[in-house]
Amino acid sequence: MPETVLGLTLIDSLYAGLFVLGAVLTAASILQATRIEDRETRHGLIALLATASGWSVTHVVTLLAPSQLIANVAYLAGLILGFSTVWAWLYFCSAYTGRVLHRDTWVVRGSILAYLSVVAVKLTNPFHHLYYRATYQPASFPAVVVEHGIFHWAVTGLSYALAAIGMFMLFELFREADYGTRPLAGLVAVMALPAILDVYSFASSTLVDLIHSPLGVAVFAVGVLFIHEDRFLAVQLTGDIAEPVALLDEDDRVRAVNDTARSRFPTLRDATGVPLSTAAPAIAEHVDGDDDVLALRHSDDTEYYLVAESTFSLGASNLGRVIVFTEVTETERHRREVERHNAQLEGFAAGVNHELRNAIQVASGYTAQAASALESENVTDAQQSLARVSDAVDRMADRVNDLSTLARHGRTLRDTTTVDVAAAARAGWQTTDTGDCELTVTGDTTVSADRVRLEDLFESAFAFTTDNNATAVTVAIHDDGFSIADNGATPSVTDTTRFFDYGDAVPTTEAGMHLPNVQTLARVHGWTVSVDPDYEDGVRLEITTDPAPIALTDP
Repeated sequence: MPETVLGLTLIDSLYAGLFVLGAVLTAASILQATRIEDRETRHGLIALLATASGWSVTHVVTLLAPSQLIANVAYLAGLILGFSTVWAWLYFCSAYTGRVLHRDTWVVRGSILAYLSVVAVKLTNPFHHLYYRATYQPASFPAVVVEHGIFHWAVTGLSYALAAIGMFMLFELFREADYGTRPLAGLVAVMALPAILDVYSFASSTLVDLIHSPLGVAVFAVGVLFIHEDRFLAVQLTGDIAEPVALLDEDDRVRAVNDTARSRFPTLRDATGVPLSTAAPAIAEHVDGDDDVLALRHSDDTEYYLVAESTFSLGASNLGRVIVFTEVTETERHRREVERHNAQLEGFAAGVNHELRNAIQVASGYTAQAASALESENVTDAQQSLARVSDAVDRMADRVNDLSTLARHGRTLRDTTTVDVAAAARAGWQTTDTGDCELTVTGDTTVSADRVRLEDLFESAFAFTTDNNATAVTVAIHDDGFSIADNGATPSVTDTTRFFDYGDAVPTTEAGMHLPNVQTLARVHGWTVSVDPDYEDGVRLEITTDPAPIALTDP
């Protein structure tokens, strides 16, 4: 075998070189670790890297020791640093995974006692040799041949057990985080591989009989701090969060999403590397907007999420954002329902107040006219005036009925059944005083609705067509809703939203309350209603029952 300038074979030089490389990599990683924001995680990782780097250095010195004293001191220092690495590893794992073991007084005291006891045995080994016996061989590689005692195997077993506890903490966190953690899990697994080399080196002369763990720590350090630093930090931020989580890079491209996010937001399933604005425009618009709550339509339902974002960085370097979606569907539905109902009641109260005041004024005026006519013994004029008073009273009764309808049916539905739209339209027609007006129903479909409320909707719509002086009404049913068109007066108002304002006498005073009720009864089903501005033969209402695609919605 060819020798190097140090008199070592090439293989021996490479073997020693691995530990030199391990020492350099772990030492170089310390600077990167100082930039981690979480203080306890930073301290634990720095301690792990520092002890592992020192451990690698002692291995190199032991392998190439120029004297027996240096060999013994280096090997003993390596034993102490190696055992220190185990406790630094446990501290780091506890801090990184959000546990409190590293803060628990009894755990800390017990750990210090165990550590000092083992270190004491190692330091006094030159006197009792219960831990190891070393023979110096200056002409060979390695320079020291070690025969391990029973304490060595006991402490080695304890060290492996403690290291496994730390690995369990990390793997459990990775499992809970459930996104983008395979590379990190692989790096942790690499740290366990040196244990196989340790067993093999003891049983075979092919490898040097010493602990190879510093090499695993070096690989782990480079992996988490230089290759996968964004995932490493993001998992700590979100590992114990069960809600949907999306990890974005500094350019707002999707880096990773957890399983919950993939399930709730299908557009994010295969979005890795894609800008969020492309993969999920509605979500991106909300994240960059001022709204507090994101509303997304899924099938026939709307889900609401409170969106929180947090930037994560390594020192002064911004690595991206973590977006956490907390579902608040029930709370937001209740809030929106209360808000909608309150606004609805306020509008209705204003409308009723306006209508009743008008009716009272009309009734008072015609009552005075009737009294004056009776004094003049003009019975015919008195009868006509009293008839108008009766009409005004009837209008007041209608408004009271409208209020009763709103009180009974104005809240958003929770339970619905499958209702035939055509049958509901005909039932509403039968209970409405439509005079000689004719009804035509075209099409046929069913909707998920409350049958009574749907019939009330048609009643209000048909009452409107009657007050609009229609002689024919057509209900056209289609897949995503239905329309109600009459051949009455064509409205002169261009702002069709005024048709649905309580208290706004549009298109006429008599018809002013019917369409607001239609809108109320549509909204309780989650439907929308509008007046077709392009219809010129009267008034046509368009009721859309098909839910909109994923989009932000208003209360």
